[in-house]
Formats: sequence, C-alpha cells, structure tokens
Amino acid sequence: MKFFKIIPISLLVIGTFSNSTFLFAENRNSENYKVLRSDNDNLSIKNVQIFLNEGDRLIKRGEFEKAKDSYDKGRNLAKELVGFYRDLSGAFRGLDARIPREMDSKGRNSLKALAEANARLASWYKGKNQPEVAVPLLVEIIKLMSPSSPEGKAAYGNLKEMGFVDTSFQGI
Repeated sequence: MKFFKIIPISLLVIGTFSNSTFLFAENRNSENYKVLRSDNDNLSIKNVQIFLNEGDRLIKRGEFEKAKDSYDKGRNLAKELVGFYRDLSGAFRGLDARIPREMDSKGRNSLKALAEANARLASWYKGKNQPEVAVPLLVEIIKLMSPSSPEGKAAYGNLKEMGFVDTSFQGI
C-alpha cells in the first residue's frame, strides 16, 4: 500500500523539476495575442459594418432577400455588442472608472451601428411596402439615438413620409 502513495508524490516531484527547465517567461507584446484584435474578429463594430456593406452590395446586384439577411446579421451583432458592453460597464462601475468609460464609448459606437442597421432594414421593408415592420425599426432608432440626432431626425422624417406621424419635427 505504501508503494501506491509514493508513486503519485514522486511523479509530482519529478514533473515539477523536469518541466522547470523547459518553461521560459518572455515579455512579448500582448497585443499580438489578443484574438479580437485581429482583422477577422467577429465581435466588433467593424464586422457589423462589413455586414451592412455586404447588404448594400447585394441591393445593387438586385439580391434583395440576401441583402435583408445581411442587414439582419449586422443588426443582431450590433445588439449583442450593445448588451455585452453595457453588462461589462455595469460590472466594473465603482471598481475601476477606466473600464466603464471604455465600455460606454464602445457601447455608444455599437448603438450607432445598430441605428444604422435599423435604418437599412427599415428602408428595405419600406421598399417592400411593409410599414408594420419598418415603423418599429424607425421608432427604435429614435429611442436609441434621440430625436434631435441626425439619425433620429431622419427616422422621424421617414415616419412622417409614411404617414405614421403628422407633426413635423423642427429639431433643436
């Protein structure tokens, strides 16, 4: 029985000493190893823009259903990013002010990308004569960006053009 107790302890000691000669600590730039810093990152506003640009390209080619799918993918990714940045900002609030500031900034950029995706989808649905789908997207733009922002004014103008609202908004 003593033999079975000695084997694990001796393997642990031998493993510790034998591996120590092979481990080397290097002080390389950690930016090179950040997965989401590469050009093909999937969780980024840049990728949202890629989906939106792809949708625009498909519209020009007359592939409207594929364009809608691309706009939807961009919108969904932007919504995810908004949520992730909001959650991280809240988690670190009161602990390290730098992190919430960064997350809030990235969150605002994500909101802007979401508004852009909503505008493209609303335009698509408006072109398909489906105002029941376009109106909620336009209202969401106004809620996200504020009525006085350029995006909000354009969304409200679309709502007026479609006859959903009658009163003109002069803005601030």
